[in-house]
Amino acid sequence: MIRPIAIAASFLGSPAACDCRQALALGLDVSGSVDQAEYRLQLDGVAAALQSPEVQQLILSEGLAPVRMAIFEWSETHHQRILVNWTDIRVRQDLARIEAKLSSVTRSNAPQGTALGSAMRFGADLLAQQSECWKRTLDLSGDGKRNLGPHPQEVKIELSRSGITINGLVIGVDDADQSDQRTVQVSELTAYFTTSVIMGPDAFVEVALGFADYKAAMTRKLIRELEGLSVSEVGRTARP
Repeated sequence: MIRPIAIAASFLGSPAACDCRQALALGLDVSGSVDQAEYRLQLDGVAAALQSPEVQQLILSEGLAPVRMAIFEWSETHHQRILVNWTDIRVRQDLARIEAKLSSVTRSNAPQGTALGSAMRFGADLLAQQSECWKRTLDLSGDGKRNLGPHPQEVKIELSRSGITINGLVIGVDDADQSDQRTVQVSELTAYFTTSVIMGPDAFVEVALGFADYKAAMTRKLIRELEGLSVSEVGRTARP
C-alpha cells in the first residue's frame, strides 16, 4: 500500500513545495567478515531493490518532491568511501544511473575492523548536508558488532538531537547448515542494533538471513521507509 505517499501528494499539490521529500543514506559493511562474494551481493542487492516495481512506485510518486540518495561503504574508523554521492531521483533514468554506478564499483582495500560508531557519525554528517529534506534517514547494514572506534551507544547519544532516523539491516551467517547458530547470531545482533544503533521516529531493524537474502531484506526496508512519511510530517516541514 502507498496511501501515505498518495495523501501527501494531494496535501501539497505541487512538487515545488519542497526541494527534497526524503534523504536516504545507505551505509554498507565492508569489514573483514565480508568476503568478495558477499560484498558483491550487497551492491547487487541494493541495485535489485531499486528495480522493484513497488520501490520504484514509491520513489517516483508523481507530484512529490524527489527522494535524494547517497550510498557509502564503511569498515574501520577512518574508512568510509562514497560510492554514490547525493542524487535526486526524479525519473527511472536516475535509478538506472545509480544501478550502473553500483555495478561498476570494484572493492577497495578496506581495513578489517568494524567501526560501527564511526559509520553512524559519517552517515549523520552526510545527512547534515540535506537539512531541507522533510525526513532524513541513515540505513546501516552490518553482519557484526563494533570492535573498534567509538561505541555506537555513545554516538547515539551525540546524535539524539540531530533530527535524523537511523535504521539497521542485520545480516546472518550464510551457511544454512548452521541454522541454530544463525538464529542465535541474528537474534543477538538484532538486539544489539536495537539497543545501540537505531534511533528516531519509527526506527526499526530489518533482518537478512545471510547475504543471499540481502536483496529481499533491502527491498522490504526501502518499502517500509518510503511508506513511512506521514501527512503530519509533510504538513509541518513543507510550510514556508
